Amino acid sequence: MPIEFGLWKLDGSRALPVPSSSLDSEGRLEEILEHDISVLGLDLLLIVGRQVRTRWGKVIDLLCIDAQGDLFAIELKRDLTPRDVVAQALDYGSWVKHLGHADLVEVFGAYKPGEGFEATFEDRFGQPVPDDINQNHRLIVVASGLDESTERIIDYLSEFQVPINVVLFRYLRDGDDEYLARSWLIDPDEVEAKATPKKRRPWNQRDFYVSFGDGEYRRWEDARRYGFVAGGGGLWYSRTLTALDEGHRVFVYIPREGYVGVGEVTGTARPVKQFTVSENGHDIPLLEASLSATSMDHDLDDPDKCEWVVPVRWSKTVPRGEAFRRPNLFANQNTAVHLRDLETIAHVEQHFGLTPDNEAPD
Repeated sequence: MPIEFGLWKLDGSRALPVPSSSLDSEGRLEEILEHDISVLGLDLLLIVGRQVRTRWGKVIDLLCIDAQGDLFAIELKRDLTPRDVVAQALDYGSWVKHLGHADLVEVFGAYKPGEGFEATFEDRFGQPVPDDINQNHRLIVVASGLDESTERIIDYLSEFQVPINVVLFRYLRDGDDEYLARSWLIDPDEVEAKATPKKRRPWNQRDFYVSFGDGEYRRWEDARRYGFVAGGGGLWYSRTLTALDEGHRVFVYIPREGYVGVGEVTGTARPVKQFTVSENGHDIPLLEASLSATSMDHDLDDPDKCEWVVPVRWSKTVPRGEAFRRPNLFANQNTAVHLRDLETIAHVEQHFGLTPDNEAPD
């Protein structure tokens, strides 16, 4: 049974009860949560999306994320029957479990146009978005009142390791003062302990995902020709390249386009003015080569803003117009991160005719 809340106003030695009731509007409760999601008592990011439409046309009230990259689908009970609210939450879970990084970027972009998902996440949690995002998810039903049937169903599902819970809000008013009291049907820590989490896949110590922003600062056709990946315009974009070392394998992705190349790192990251390439049998500075990028020499004397470049021996590349993309492939706005997603690795290798031990020539 959920905890019953009582509130009393003390008047000397007397305790005067403050009347409680259901909140006057579920819509108002949704607005309260959107304004301050912390009232749930969970360490969530400000909403990733509100009124998020699933693949099947259903609408999730609120979609949130925590510091570990786990997702929370939050649904208000409104006037639904116990059967309907639980079935709806489970239906949402069947969609949420497949969301990848690129999907969340798209959802957040629709919810907060002009605000980047990556930057917002890092501002909130003080760390980049995990590269193994959405390994687990939670389903939360928000209600201002709860019937015994819903309570029994939620408790039953939790016993069988379904990550679902109910948070109950009670509205109290004392004159012009309004109060909101919260109780959980099941302790959230207990639900998490019962649910069988997906194991976070270990990194294979070799494969990296690299996001290559093709534009005036760097062009993919130059990277293919001279053998490199690059990032710049600020430490947030370039610092992760320093994790790349000789022998690592990179899977290169152009945002909103797809995967365009796989190769082996042959050296460490360095500022572009220190990077040399071979052209017509001679080693020359990259900035003196025949580049398509018009501004790769930006901020040359500022190591925090200039382009940083990593040498790569390509196994397979394709032009930007032939990028490989399909639903649920890993995508991330960080320039370089560990690639743990085995499905992405397998699909890209297969598409490019590569295997871990028998790589096709470019």
